[in-house]
Amino acid sequence: MAKVFVFDHPLIQHKLTYIRDKNTGTKEFRELVDEVATLMAFEITRDMPLEDFEVETPVQKTTSKVLSGKKIGLVPILRAGIGMVDGILKLIPAAKVGHIGLYRDPETLMPVEYYAKLPSDVEERDFIVVDPMLATGGSAVEAINSLKKRGAKQIKFMCLIAAPEGVEVLQKAHPEVDIYIAALDEKLNDHGYIVPGLGDAGDRLFGTK
Repeated sequence: MAKVFVFDHPLIQHKLTYIRDKNTGTKEFRELVDEVATLMAFEITRDMPLEDFEVETPVQKTTSKVLSGKKIGLVPILRAGIGMVDGILKLIPAAKVGHIGLYRDPETLMPVEYYAKLPSDVEERDFIVVDPMLATGGSAVEAINSLKKRGAKQIKFMCLIAAPEGVEVLQKAHPEVDIYIAALDEKLNDHGYIVPGLGDAGDRLFGTK
């Protein structure tokens, strides 16, 4: 079963409080999401492999460590996932970025893919799928389905806030995909919103209603 990592770092929790605040404006909201994504990227990359590298300091030669060249792919789920990408790229600037767009069918309420553009070397990359919210879990499951269909083997999922219902759905559908979240909230309400949540992440990132 997939592991669930909840980040309790004080800086993440502090910034998340202001992300939740309904009085936080679009500009500040966007900056805070970017900052939390950077802090989460620091944690999610903890298991990246290293290799020895010989370097010459001003004093002498020594053997130190560098990343072993594992290729990373970031895949934001459109549209709100875009708000987390730049924050991660600050730490992993060589990562390639793909995009998956989904909409909810008004009759079945199931997510339907309308756009997918991924790096050409999908099978060689470790992917991090990002979306600020893991609510019902439908979009996350479908985005990971899309990656797997195109050959992805190693996938992680990262979000700011998750509902227990969404975590359970994602774990059942993709038991090998670890889930990284800043906060595990109480529940979903009757409209599928996370409680207490932060409202609609896309609207708050882009100033729409």
